[in-house]
Amino acid sequence: MRPFRFSCNVRGLRSRDEFIGYCRDVESYGFHTLFTADHLGSPAPFPPLVLAAQVTERLRVGTMVLNVPFWNPHLLAREVATADVLTDGRLELGLGAGHMKWEFDAAGLPWQPLRERVSAVEATLDELADVFGGGGYPERRKLEELTGHGPLKPVQHAGLNKTGPPIIVGGTGDRILALAARRADIVAVGGLKQIPGQPPGTFTILTGAEADERVAYIRAQAGPRAGDLELHVLIQAVVVTPDRRAAAAEMISEDGFEMTPDELLDSPFMVFGTVPEIAVQLRERRERFGFSYLTVHEPSMAALAPVIDILRED
Repeated sequence: MRPFRFSCNVRGLRSRDEFIGYCRDVESYGFHTLFTADHLGSPAPFPPLVLAAQVTERLRVGTMVLNVPFWNPHLLAREVATADVLTDGRLELGLGAGHMKWEFDAAGLPWQPLRERVSAVEATLDELADVFGGGGYPERRKLEELTGHGPLKPVQHAGLNKTGPPIIVGGTGDRILALAARRADIVAVGGLKQIPGQPPGTFTILTGAEADERVAYIRAQAGPRAGDLELHVLIQAVVVTPDRRAAAAEMISEDGFEMTPDELLDSPFMVFGTVPEIAVQLRERRERFGFSYLTVHEPSMAALAPVIDILRED
């Protein structure tokens, strides 16, 4: 069974000093990785990762996950290689197909069918591997000889056919998870699903039974490499409470989730309870689903810290 890895994300930036303090808190609390997202209105994905690695000692950094249709693969390759070099090989590259139509509309980008967006993720994986595994751009050879600087490439040789950083592919649907099972090092199982008949971006939480089915699907698609995959989950909220059921019922009432308290308590995308109870839940879910890589949102970072202390040796 894989050991736990814990991570949290970056919701926003107010100042350089405040962000540095946050990064150092993340590391001191025992988290392994800090992730940025790729959404309009949020910080750009890569610059915070370089600073986070600079001001911490061991913290890994990554993207969870890039909206691949936003990116030209060659320009993305430049960002990835630069970030991996400047973080001393601490980068994890997460890729996804995008799910917020309004962002594409605001950016003036076409909102393509999901099949095409997933195809773009696979094409980007191919192109990154070609760029990193090749000899660079022929047009730059003379300049590289003159300057003594060879092609820009990642420090790590883990993902992308051993040419770049570890690859995370995340999502919920069959197409993206089948791709993740075939090509990723880490599979991030999305905890949100689109509500049928509602505008794109209207979500509800997956139940435990639905997560069971998604994990079984990933393993079937992965075949012989299933045992090599690290399974990741984004926990939407950490609710420390002496009354799990009352807290779950209150959340359902406030957020309008179409599920029972028992279903919400069974979902691996939420945790409720005392600190010891949450530690037990995370162990049970690792056993049941295989989820060993756990991310929480920034507001839940401090709440999870005492749980990490309990699980540190697991």
